[in-house]
Amino acid sequence: MIDRRATVAILVLALAAASGGYALQRRLTAPQQPAPPAGVKTLQVGDTVADVAYPALDGKPLALSSWRGKLVLLNFWATWCGPCREEMPLLSKAQAQHAADGLQVVGVAMDPPQSAQAFLRQVKVDYPILIGIDAEPEPTTLFGDTAGLLPYSVLIGRDGRILATKLGPLTQAELQGWLSAGNP
Repeated sequence: MIDRRATVAILVLALAAASGGYALQRRLTAPQQPAPPAGVKTLQVGDTVADVAYPALDGKPLALSSWRGKLVLLNFWATWCGPCREEMPLLSKAQAQHAADGLQVVGVAMDPPQSAQAFLRQVKVDYPILIGIDAEPEPTTLFGDTAGLLPYSVLIGRDGRILATKLGPLTQAELQGWLSAGNP
């Protein structure tokens, strides 16, 4: 018969091995952000967002500072990006549920305006869409997405400081964590 202490030790070792394997798998499969190109400034968590403006769907520039005092979830997306399209209903629902609490979701399409407009005629969202494809500096790079992958989300606090960034689609749990941390 196996000693009870031996059984506990085996279970602890198995749990440690499984945890280590899971952590290694997550690290190896998570997209990594490369260093920014030489001479290019990128914003990091804790940095204050300068007053940048991007054109809205009507072509008029809209400054991010117009939402100062609100918790801003800036989401970079494209019509050709499947994960971007999948997370849009989640973002739209969050905007509808938390607008009164001071949340403002802002989508930044990395598409030509015509493509974004055609897509949005079919897929309705409850938040403003800006166009970032021709902006200089490249908006995704400016906000820390040096890999240039989408979707990419940035949570900006009421004071204009970056609270969090995420490469890849947000899950419901991640979004709830962001909203709790930002106290919408």
